[in-house]
Amino acid sequence: MYKFIEKIFQLLYPIFRKWGMNYTFASYISLIFNIALLCFLAYSIYVVFRLVLVTIMIFIAQKTKTQFDDLLVSNKTAKYIAHLIPLLFIYKSVPIILDKYEYWESVFGKLVGIYIVFLILWIIRTIFNALRDYLKLKPRYSDKPIDSFIQVIMIVLWMVGITVIISKLFDFKISELFTTLGAVSALIILIFRDIILGFVASVQVSINDMIRIGDWITMDKFGADGDVIEINLTTVKVRNFDNTTTTIPTYSLSSDSFQNWRGMLNSDGRRIKRHILIKASSIRFLGDDELNDLKSIALISDYIDTQKRDIDSFNATNSIDKSTIINGRNLTNLGLFRKYITQYLRNHPALNQEMLLMCRQLQSTAQGVPIEIYVFSSDKRWESYEYAMSDIFDHIFSSVKFFDLELSEFNLDNKINK
Repeated sequence: MYKFIEKIFQLLYPIFRKWGMNYTFASYISLIFNIALLCFLAYSIYVVFRLVLVTIMIFIAQKTKTQFDDLLVSNKTAKYIAHLIPLLFIYKSVPIILDKYEYWESVFGKLVGIYIVFLILWIIRTIFNALRDYLKLKPRYSDKPIDSFIQVIMIVLWMVGITVIISKLFDFKISELFTTLGAVSALIILIFRDIILGFVASVQVSINDMIRIGDWITMDKFGADGDVIEINLTTVKVRNFDNTTTTIPTYSLSSDSFQNWRGMLNSDGRRIKRHILIKASSIRFLGDDELNDLKSIALISDYIDTQKRDIDSFNATNSIDKSTIINGRNLTNLGLFRKYITQYLRNHPALNQEMLLMCRQLQSTAQGVPIEIYVFSSDKRWESYEYAMSDIFDHIFSSVKFFDLELSEFNLDNKINK
């Protein structure tokens, strides 16, 4: 085919000479006509192949069930391939047209060759973009850092492409170029430091399953508290709950501490861990009259009867002098309050009764005696979780006075645990 094209491009010069043109003028005129003919043929080839390739690819995409070919169409892979074919035609035709102009043949040959390298890399990029979009549609890969791996592959390909371009521009052998690059490897490492660290971190993140797209993470160092929306080679994007976006260097995930809430979201409940402070001076023993009054509280009525029988039996058996209330065994208002709260929590519809549930007393402080609630909300959604926690503590704060207890003013400093 190229022999036929060569004959076409060499056809004009003899004709112009026969018409009486001198050598120089005939050469320039034939060169101009050949360049115009080359541009026309290249554009015609592009139009034909673009129409054919795009039409065929769209037809295949419509007929097949897989979405990969649809993504190739949306990423315009066929369009870029159609650009490549006339470029190859031009690359092969330049030595024929500029046969007598060695300098310009070398210049245009190199320029077209460089453009072909860039176009091939761009075609590969569109294929990888289609592959990335396709894998993200699969549940198995939707939360994996696919962007990072594709970026690594493209960086390697770009390095190879740039190496080929440099070797063409300066007529280097690729082996000599790699020798030169080895000598400046320290500088290369310095320039690509973040990329190298990001690549290593991406591998660690993927292998150790540290983070996935869609995970809720908290990283105070960068002010991040929200859902991971993108994992790249050098950055991780987090959409915070206030709809702002925080960008975190990927290598920071392996070098710094962060909190991933995936375990909580995958569990059967979301933890409520919060305490109130009781004034130590309001804690005391309860007499029989007070216990009889507290029996009107349904949740602890049976408990008071059972405990009172056991305590009375113990005190009588051991001949305890109850003229002083501190002697023997006794019930306290704080102990009954903890029992009441435990029974209240066991009957609360918003809590998961299959998970750990307790009301416990913590180490006393100068601010008061902490009574901590440690339970799990069945509904893990933020709104429902906050509503359930508020409902529980509304009731607890309102119940304190029935046991003749007093809240410490330091409850104002109490903080919520997520």
